[in-house]
Parts: sequence; structure tokens; C-alpha cells
Amino acid sequence: MSLEACRALVERADPDRFAAAQLGSEVAQQVLWPLYAMNIEVSRAPWVTQEPMIAEMRLQWWRDALEEIAQGKPVRAHEVSTALASAIGAPEATDLDRLVQARRWDIYKDAFEDEADLLAYLDDTAALLMWAGAAALGAPSTVRADVIRYGRACGLVRFLQAAPELESRGRRPLVDGRPHAIKELCARVLAEMPSRGGLKRRLGADAACVLTEGWQTRALLKQVIANPTRVADGALGLSEFGKRWRLLLA
Repeated sequence: MSLEACRALVERADPDRFAAAQLGSEVAQQVLWPLYAMNIEVSRAPWVTQEPMIAEMRLQWWRDALEEIAQGKPVRAHEVSTALASAIGAPEATDLDRLVQARRWDIYKDAFEDEADLLAYLDDTAALLMWAGAAALGAPSTVRADVIRYGRACGLVRFLQAAPELESRGRRPLVDGRPHAIKELCARVLAEMPSRGGLKRRLGADAACVLTEGWQTRALLKQVIANPTRVADGALGLSEFGKRWRLLLA
């Protein structure tokens, strides 16, 4: 039941990842539903309260749960943590601890120091989530760096889509929000994004399912490069037809 609860949570709160994960094998879904559900719970933690201390405590709860998984101890009772403990091993739990720590940025209103700091945040959140899924599904460590670059691109798109909302909540999401700077950032990240086909062959069938999450990424990065004001306008996205077509191709 905890696996079904995770699936239902992802369906409600993260429809794009839900659509992608549904295309995965049964083995892949047993890993991806708990993983994506945990990511939802962690990403929510800084926003459900105005008290930084309470948000810190919520993140610490997940750090403690991941430590229990990493050490092979009985994990605290929770429909997501219970399912997650069955889906991942110690290395993935250690990586996910970094993800939880990175989410502390969301609690406060400090800006990123520079572009490298922003990219590190994307690597430790969206990219590590992707790698944790791939690793739990048997991906060799030799492809980790490429999966991180692929996940970074996916994370950047999500982050740019969220930028207007972050600004409305008093955050400073972009180091340089001028259109030409956003365009250059997207161009660099897109240039470093590995090809899906080549990476898929190196990952193996089950682990390659994590890449489906990026079915919109290249198109959306190209949207920003062509017209970076889409970010400030909150207009970054594909039509429903475009999304369905690209998902079908994936």
C-alpha cells in the first residue's frame, strides 16, 4: 500500500514525472514512485511553514530517515520512507542526504553566490534525484557524471519555470536575471547535456527509464534561448499537444 500511496502522491503533485515514470518497467516503477514521492515531501518542507526552525526540523527528519536506510536500520514509519527503504540502498541514501541538505536554500532568502553555486544546487537536487534512481536500478558508476549533466539540464528547466513564483515569495532565484544572461546559461547547459540515445544504451533498460523525465527539456531550453523573456513572463512551456507528442516519442 505504501507503494500505491507514493504513486498517488506523485500523480497529484508532480504530473510531469508521473507521466514519465508510467512509461517505465514494473521494476523501474517500484523505485521511481518512492523516490519521486520523497522528493515531493522534501521539496515541500521549506514552504509549508513561515518558521525556518520548523522547516529545518522537517528536513532533518528526512536526513535521519535516510541515515537509517544507509545504516541498514529499521526506518521510521511513514508511507514514503517505508517504500523508499525497499527501493534504494546505502549509496543512494547518501546521495539523497545531499539532496535534502541542498533544499535548505529554499528556507532562506539568500541569493546564490554565483552561477557555479546555482548549478551546484541543481546538481544536488534534480540531478542527484535522477542519478539515485539510475543507480538503484543498476546503472554503472561510469555513467554518473553524464547522468548528472542530463539531470542538471532537466533541473534548470524546472527551476526557470518556478522562478516567477520564487520571486513572488521573496527569493532571488537567478544570479543574473537579464535576458542575455539567462540565454547564455541555457545555451551552456544545453551544450553539455548528453544525448539521450547514447546515454540510454550505457544505462541499461531499467535504469534508462529515469531519462524519460527529460522529454521536454531540450525543447524548453531552446525556447529560452530563442526568447529568454519567457522566463520572467511565466510563459515557459509546451502546449498539451506538444507535451503528448514528445512524451510519445520518449
